[in-house]
Amino acid sequence: MSEQGGPKTLAPFLVMLREGIEAALITGIIASYLRQTGRSAWMPVVWVGIFLAVAASLLVGAGLQLVSAEFPQKAQELFEALVGLVAVGVLVSMVFWMRKAARSMKLQLHHAIDDAFQPGSAGGWALVAMVFFAVMREGLESVFFLLAIFQQSPSPLAPLGALAGLLCAVAVGYLVYIGGIRINMRRFFNWTGAFILLVAAGILSSALRNLHEAGLWNLWQGRAYDLSDILPASSPLGTVLSGLFSYQEAPATGEVVVYLAFLAVSLALFLRGDASSPARPLPQSASEPRP
Repeated sequence: MSEQGGPKTLAPFLVMLREGIEAALITGIIASYLRQTGRSAWMPVVWVGIFLAVAASLLVGAGLQLVSAEFPQKAQELFEALVGLVAVGVLVSMVFWMRKAARSMKLQLHHAIDDAFQPGSAGGWALVAMVFFAVMREGLESVFFLLAIFQQSPSPLAPLGALAGLLCAVAVGYLVYIGGIRINMRRFFNWTGAFILLVAAGILSSALRNLHEAGLWNLWQGRAYDLSDILPASSPLGTVLSGLFSYQEAPATGEVVVYLAFLAVSLALFLRGDASSPARPLPQSASEPRP
């Protein structure tokens, strides 16, 4: 892996690892409960929901990429800005949603499965829909993040980083499900959550730059600083910072203001929520060993 490629693959790898483990946690809870309640015969239905969600996410991503290729330059910049803003929104919602939902996720999923098998209910179709929408949420979040990160850092190795993260998530999810490993999910999501907020801040500042290039934002365009002689983006450290956090050696004042303001607010809320939440692990029915 090249010096340029390594850092540019790390952000896609870590985000896809987290997204994949979220999806694996949800489907693992569903699969474990089906097994525990004598409904293992319905597991093929779970796989149908997973495959449909993955296919739908890929179609959305391919459709957005094809549509954007037809845009003129300014429209392309606007599209990239909008994708970046959506990516920031879904990344932030992902971080804070998992913190809140994890406390009751297991119970809610168990109730939803029981309701799906009540007499007169849709049964298998309801189970397909449950898995589909759970995985589809993660898939769409991944699509918008990857579009944003690929537009900023068009490294040919970035997709490989995303694929590697997804494959690792599948492996971890399977090992957790069969009881092969136990990991502290709460600590994992806390650390990756803080990292994702840093990534989102870089995407947000880049979206502001795209809005300027599209002719829609012209405030605070003076250079905040110029580190091209001290820390050029082409240097080894600059490459790392650029690949992970969208570092610019000579950013506009507005980009720096937006970056720091976003981090100050989001990290303060994230860390305050972490301090006030009870010190207990996330639900891990997926990690219960087979009887």
